[in-house]
Amino acid sequence: MPKETLDLFAWEGIDRNGARIKGELPGRSEALVKAELRRQGIKVIKAKKKAKPLFGPRKKPIKPKDIAVFSRQLATMLSAGVPLVQAFDIVGRGHENPSMQDMLFAIKADIEGGSTLRESLAKFPEHFDELFCNLVNAGEQAGVLETLLHKVADYKEKTESLKGKIKKALFYPTAVIVVAVIVTTILLLFVVPQFEELFRGFGADLPAFTRMVIDLSKWLQEWWYVLLGVIAAVGFVFVRLKRRSVAFNHMLDRLVLKIPIIGVILNKAAVARFARTLSTMSAAGVPLVEALQSVAGATGNVIYSDAVLHIRDEVATGHQLQLAMRQANLFPNMVIQMVAIGEESGSLDGMLAKVADFFEEEVDNAVDALSSLIEPFIMAFLGIVVGGLVVAMYLPIFKLGSVV
Repeated sequence: MPKETLDLFAWEGIDRNGARIKGELPGRSEALVKAELRRQGIKVIKAKKKAKPLFGPRKKPIKPKDIAVFSRQLATMLSAGVPLVQAFDIVGRGHENPSMQDMLFAIKADIEGGSTLRESLAKFPEHFDELFCNLVNAGEQAGVLETLLHKVADYKEKTESLKGKIKKALFYPTAVIVVAVIVTTILLLFVVPQFEELFRGFGADLPAFTRMVIDLSKWLQEWWYVLLGVIAAVGFVFVRLKRRSVAFNHMLDRLVLKIPIIGVILNKAAVARFARTLSTMSAAGVPLVEALQSVAGATGNVIYSDAVLHIRDEVATGHQLQLAMRQANLFPNMVIQMVAIGEESGSLDGMLAKVADFFEEEVDNAVDALSSLIEPFIMAFLGIVVGGLVVAMYLPIFKLGSVV
């Protein structure tokens, strides 16, 4: 379901002591706001929705880190014996992000209306995925909601940490390439034309390399808008295919996994997410087939997601998890052996947690190694691109000097 936004209502009323008071309260409708105020012991005189400013401040988006912090806070509150509705009220009022506040107050209102926590969270699928809702449902059914929320918080914190490491591995080389392209474009548009004016008075043929750079500069000056349009069109088509084409996503994710070094990191990260998610759900008592359905969406790669769904189908027909994983031809032998030991000893969640810890550490080490390895390549790349342009511009000067 799409996220429901809350309106802000200005109200006036009389409290239990007979004093006239007023304030503001977020809510879905005037009737619900009045009901909330009456529950608080306030006799409502009027409640009116406030008009939204045309150019008001833009709300901050809700980030996965906000959900991780909320999970930990709610688990701590429940462990301390705070009732669920009151815990939502405390966490909501203490949050700095207005968007997060609105969402928490909406969930609180739903719970007060008789919905379960899982049903209320499921109304915001962009922030509380199937895995989160399944774990909360397991906690509610077993009467150990605070324990499961602590597990959810641990899971969210670890997965966000893993995502941060992957972003770190990809950001540095991408940023350097972007900077190199910008610097090269500036040189071709503004610096090379100045040298071209200088070379016109030489009265001699220019070196082929210099001529090529000058021709490239002229082309860019004349057709820069065409190049910009092509880049924009390619970007638009890429985003559209990424959102709508299953075949394109399969091709892209398979290609990414085969990129040297980066592909190794992404493979290890997918295995780590698989192990961490399945471990968390197994520890929560979620049935294996149901857990694998949620795990498929948490791997972060379509190839692994499809493989996990196939594994789920195999397990549903009676196959052992380790045999189904072996047939997928994606998981390292060590992972399969650990799963086999976990199945035989009845400690699958513990073994998977160890696998997740190992591969998360492997990703961390691989990212550090990549950062060290890629620096000389980046320096060489910048030297060839920027240095090549500089050499091209000075070659005629060197040639003139040798003739003189």
